Amino acid sequence: MLDAARLASALPRWCAGVHAAAPELNALDGRLGDADLGATLDKCASQVEAALPELPDSLEGIFRRCAQASAKASGSSFGTLLTVALMTCAKHCAGVDSLSRADLAAMLVEVVSGLSARGGASLGDKTVLDSLHAVATALASSPDDADARRVAGAASRAALDAFRERPNRIGRARMFADKTVGLDDPGMVALQRMIDSL
Repeated sequence: MLDAARLASALPRWCAGVHAAAPELNALDGRLGDADLGATLDKCASQVEAALPELPDSLEGIFRRCAQASAKASGSSFGTLLTVALMTCAKHCAGVDSLSRADLAAMLVEVVSGLSARGGASLGDKTVLDSLHAVATALASSPDDADARRVAGAASRAALDAFRERPNRIGRARMFADKTVGLDDPGMVALQRMIDSL
C-alpha cells in the first residue's frame, strides 16, 4: 500500500539515488543524445529536495508538488516527461488516501498512456515507456505478499535485458539506428536507478 506518509519518506531516497546516478546517465546519454539526462534529473531532484520541508499531506498534493518542482528545474524533453508523469499520478490520486498494488499498476498504465500522447513514443520503441509498462504488468500480476519494490526492480531489469539488442526508434537516439543495438536506453536505465533507490 502507498499512502502520503510512505511516499514522503521515500522521496529523500529517490533524490539521493538520482543524484548518485547523474554521471552514469550523462555518460549513457552522450552515446545516443546530448549527454544531459543526468544533469536534467539532478536538477529535478534538487528542486524536489527543496520542496520536502513543506510537502502536502495527501498523495495528490505530494505528486503535484513534485511535478511543479520538476517543471521548475528543466525544460528538457525528459524533464517534461517526468513532470507529465508526476501530474498524471496527482490526477489519479485525487480524493484517494492510499493506493493498493492494483491501484499502483493502474496508475502506471495511465502514466504510460499520458507519456505516449505527450512524447509520441509507443511501446516497443525502446524507451522508458517499455520499462514502465513492464513494471505495471508485473505489479498487476504479482501476489499481494510479494515485495512490490523487488517486483518493480526485477521487471525493470528484465525490460532492459529484453530491449538491449533492439534499436531505438524515437528521439535523438533513432538517428543512430543500428548503432543503438547492444546499448541500454538511458531513460530506461534512469527508471531502474530510481527504483533501486527505493
